[in-house]
Amino acid sequence: MTGSKTVLITGATSGIGAHTARLLLDRGHRVAVTGRDEGRLEAFRDGTGRPDRLLGLVADAADWSATEAAVARTVAHFGALDAAVANAGFMTGDSIGAGDPAAWAPMVLTNVLGPALLAHAALPHLEATDGRLVLIGSVAGLKNSPANLYSATKWATTGLAENLRLHATTRGIGVTLVNPGMTDTPFWQGADVPPFALPPRAVAEAVCFALDQPAGVDLNTLTVRPVGQPA
Repeated sequence: MTGSKTVLITGATSGIGAHTARLLLDRGHRVAVTGRDEGRLEAFRDGTGRPDRLLGLVADAADWSATEAAVARTVAHFGALDAAVANAGFMTGDSIGAGDPAAWAPMVLTNVLGPALLAHAALPHLEATDGRLVLIGSVAGLKNSPANLYSATKWATTGLAENLRLHATTRGIGVTLVNPGMTDTPFWQGADVPPFALPPRAVAEAVCFALDQPAGVDLNTLTVRPVGQPA
């Protein structure tokens, strides 16, 4: 990105989102991050050492009022919005065949509805800056696996990214889908992380590469797997 830009990242107090926010701050940009836990937001803000260029916002990515307010507060605080990254998401770790249906609705809402809400709130501001929308998908949204509802939510993200591109490209906005493979983040929720998993910074670098593209360049899909991941 040429010059200092403003980027909003949802669900960015840990993992890929947090690493992306730190990289952007290191490169002189202004960053707004959302999270559901105020304490974690405070700790993340304090840990970056750049409170003048970092705005923490308590917001649930699956809640329209909270998402709309987060976008509005980012624009009011920094004066514009140059990019938005739909990063918030999680996996329940079970399956449709043998899982807990009570846990599925929050995952589906966060992973599928969340990016759509962010797009709806952010697109008018991104149009004003010839900006870019980035959606964090997954290799699980490119490859099927048995009874995997999380995978289905990421297939939805893949489709949503293309649907948004068809709309946003007429408004001068770039849309990029970043599909990480296995990545060593808290996303795994205590499960064994494969020894070849990517460090989250590698995926953050891919996001920043997308954000670095100049206006008029629509970089649509980046898939980032660790060497050793077969699927």
